[in-house]
Amino acid sequence: MAESYWKETTIPGLLVIERPTFRDERGFFREAMRRDELEEAIGHPFLPLQWNHSYSKPRVIRALHAENWNKLVYPVTGTMFAALVDIRPERSTFGTVATLEFQEEYPQALFIPKGVANSICVKGNVPVHYLYLVDAYYDGSDTRAIAWDDPDLKISWPVAEPVISERDRNNPRLRELFPEKFS
Repeated sequence: MAESYWKETTIPGLLVIERPTFRDERGFFREAMRRDELEEAIGHPFLPLQWNHSYSKPRVIRALHAENWNKLVYPVTGTMFAALVDIRPERSTFGTVATLEFQEEYPQALFIPKGVANSICVKGNVPVHYLYLVDAYYDGSDTRAIAWDDPDLKISWPVAEPVISERDRNNPRLRELFPEKFS
């Protein structure tokens, strides 16, 4: 590969993918991801098994969820703030928070490795549609979640009075899930 289309973040394995966009009078075309390039960047195969579409209204925060899968997220509309936390206890980056912003005008994708909790927050007045591929089937038994307002994480959410599900309002703090990391 002559050119890298991905950027590393402060969390190992968490990658922002930026591929060229070709615009003309009709609109634009872009390849959101090429598997061979992604696999080169992450160092292992990525074989999606499930394709999901999420729609979130303005001010929605979908809290910090970490399923047992690798995930490729592609926001399509609106402006999406993403907060991600490394919850892999064996890593020196455990508890590291990365925040990113995705805008409809500048298409990007995000690769989220297993063990990194992710969330999204809709900024502005345009709902966010995002598509994501995962390499395991969801069955609900392997989900870990962290409180969106966990004081140890110090995430500065960009909305006042967020809309949050009942489930996400009751998620535990990181120190409750991993007390040994806070002693």
